Amino acid sequence: MQRLLLAVDRLSTWIGQFFAWTIIVLALGITWEVFSRYVLNTPHDWALNGQIMLYGTLFMMAGAYTLAKNNHVRGDVLYGFFMPRTQAWIDLVLYIVFFLPGIVALTWAGWGYAMEALAIREKTFSATPLPLYPFKFIIPMAGAMLLLQGVVEIVRCAQCIRTGAWPSRDQDVEEVDVDKLKAMVHVKDEDIASLDKYVTAPRGPAPDAQGAGGSRS
Repeated sequence: MQRLLLAVDRLSTWIGQFFAWTIIVLALGITWEVFSRYVLNTPHDWALNGQIMLYGTLFMMAGAYTLAKNNHVRGDVLYGFFMPRTQAWIDLVLYIVFFLPGIVALTWAGWGYAMEALAIREKTFSATPLPLYPFKFIIPMAGAMLLLQGVVEIVRCAQCIRTGAWPSRDQDVEEVDVDKLKAMVHVKDEDIASLDKYVTAPRGPAPDAQGAGGSRS
């Protein structure tokens, strides 16, 4: 079972990392449009629509990846103080009551939305229209991946309730925690403080204004 859960984690991670490259495309596209508009005086009416579609794709396809890393925003005022089994019960109730109905509705409605767009070959409303219907399929695709990853998280909640400890999950790049970093390299606060004298300029007495400018009679 654990191998299956980690396999879904890796799938969500791969998809999230793949669509993360749209950030590069967005940055290059926006840079070129600014240069073209203000330097070459040749703006493109389709540029904004393209940027919105790319950003929407990035945002939607990062959902399952973020859930796999347990990095979605939560109200952690009290949650962090609870025991793992209590956390798992809270998560399980929220997944069943809110997550599953919402994501199922998103996937179901998104599929119909995408099929309607495909039927009419929907395009953007601009002088140079862009095909919009391919991007509508991002909605049910993202919903399906979120649903799959959500089922994995529900299984993890059930395992934690049974064992009292959260099962492992696939690891990826994380924000650096200073305390963890110091523990890894075996550095204490006293060691850092002792090095301050080498990197901080010594503070001497302020120069005497009379001595610096000469004596006055």
